[in-house]
Amino acid sequence: MAEFDVIIKDGTIIDGTRVPRYKGDLGIKDGKIAKIGRLNTSDAKKVLDARGLIVAPGGIDLHTHYDAQLHWDPYLTISSWHGVTSVTIGNCGFGFAPVHPKDTERAMLALSRNEAIPMEPMQVSMAWDWETFPQYMDCIDALPKGINVSHLFPLGPAVAYALGSFEEAKKRFPNEKETQEIVRLMHEAMDAGANGWSSQQLVPGGSSSVQRDFDGTPMITDMLPDEFYLAMAKGLGQRNGEGCIQFTRSTVGVDDPRAGMHNDFDFNALLSEESGCSVLFNAIAVNDKYPYVYRAQLRWLAEANKKGTQIFGQAATARAPNRITFEDWNLFDDSEAWREATTGTAEEKRVKLADPRLRQIMREEYDAGTKSRDFLFGELTEFIARKVHNSALKDKYEGLSVAQIAEQEGKHVIDAMLDVSVADNIKTEWAGPVLNQDVENYREIMASPYTLPGVSDGGAHIKFITPGTYSTDMLTWMVRDSEIMTLEEAHFRLSGLTSWAARIKDRGTLREGMAADVIVYDLENLKILPSEVTHDLPANEWRRVQKAEGYRWIMVNGEVTFEDGQCTNATPGALLRNGVAA
Repeated sequence: MAEFDVIIKDGTIIDGTRVPRYKGDLGIKDGKIAKIGRLNTSDAKKVLDARGLIVAPGGIDLHTHYDAQLHWDPYLTISSWHGVTSVTIGNCGFGFAPVHPKDTERAMLALSRNEAIPMEPMQVSMAWDWETFPQYMDCIDALPKGINVSHLFPLGPAVAYALGSFEEAKKRFPNEKETQEIVRLMHEAMDAGANGWSSQQLVPGGSSSVQRDFDGTPMITDMLPDEFYLAMAKGLGQRNGEGCIQFTRSTVGVDDPRAGMHNDFDFNALLSEESGCSVLFNAIAVNDKYPYVYRAQLRWLAEANKKGTQIFGQAATARAPNRITFEDWNLFDDSEAWREATTGTAEEKRVKLADPRLRQIMREEYDAGTKSRDFLFGELTEFIARKVHNSALKDKYEGLSVAQIAEQEGKHVIDAMLDVSVADNIKTEWAGPVLNQDVENYREIMASPYTLPGVSDGGAHIKFITPGTYSTDMLTWMVRDSEIMTLEEAHFRLSGLTSWAARIKDRGTLREGMAADVIVYDLENLKILPSEVTHDLPANEWRRVQKAEGYRWIMVNGEVTFEDGQCTNATPGALLRNGVAA
């Protein structure tokens, strides 16, 4: 009888702990790493020749929104194409449990705008055969998975459930009794395997209040008072160190003397103090134009951790290209005029984007520099009309920037961009610049011992961006091409430190007894492929994707899920209850 199911032979092992690389063999048995050393191939059912290749732990992506996609895509692409073998869902306080049966459509509507997940694929793919969080975890457990999934307890649906409906939760705060019921629901969820709780608190009126509900109103969690979050942190503190908190908060721009970036820092630290758990702070945003922001965040992380709190900054490290259409765009919601113009049906949006009253407000805000001057993904004038669908407009505008169109036609830049879009039935694809190309900024961020790479938002904003490439980008651009970090450091950040920060206990490093989540790749030939559109969602909906080349094998719990980029159709992925596979 073979001692091993698989031996990965003669690879260069980077084990995810920062131990220097070494040549060796990896023996895998029953989904776990059984032995590391020089192994006899006759003792294995299968041998993978890794000569000249890197053998490393699969990546762990802590910030995704694959909550819906999990119901139709067992591999959660694009993440699994880029060497990620475990993801966390239920982030930002958004998710699908607990939910009253009457609120299932409403729960999907919330994510259709907030995270820009198309509605119809959710409607045709989700069974909604659950109500409570434990029932939902059992549902996920039963789904075929080619990747491991950890789940946070999202506070948004929990508040709606405890108060009776989404509408009621929008009208008022939970009272003391209802707050205690939500704490009870959290304990019930964690007993079923949730790995902590999550929330977004982008306070209305602030400059970051851009992730709104389907109707343009703030999300439930945006409006909750600090006292509620402290009660949830204290509740988590009763779990004897279990789990973590994922929190996205911004009061910047709010007309309140207590608001601002440092207020947000202090509140994250308070959540860690009250819970005794690690806080995953969102987000450390690389920004070539405004580096003082991330530098202030890094200083605070160092100070907070020096005081004994456990706070990790999740850094948005992908340089993914972006394209938008006003048919789907939702990230100008901090402006009332833009929010009004970009809600509703496609036809309603088209009419409102041409409305003279709204245009006047948009121009005034742009000229004042208060709103919409910088897209989330770059200066508005730098966006290029990459694809124009109307044949009468195609030759005239395709390939021109907003600035060029404005100059050519003697128009304000707002009118130049929106006139083209409206005439093109708001289907014009505008391509933004690939931002944040200064590798020294990334060197500075990754030098902090308290930063984690990622914020892929996998499964969300799927028609705009592809930041699920971040792991491949780190290995190629930061390690191989720019040499700002070692391969040992990169894999420590991608899996070892990440697993520890999120209390994922049975994987993340290549050590004997750990889960055999392994990637084997050719570093010299590793690359990200160009962005493309694919109609691979249910209901023939489309998304934007980027694949990778150079990953020889990707293994999840000891089974190969991808070989040379081709899916094997194996589904060995597990639900990680409390950070551990059952």
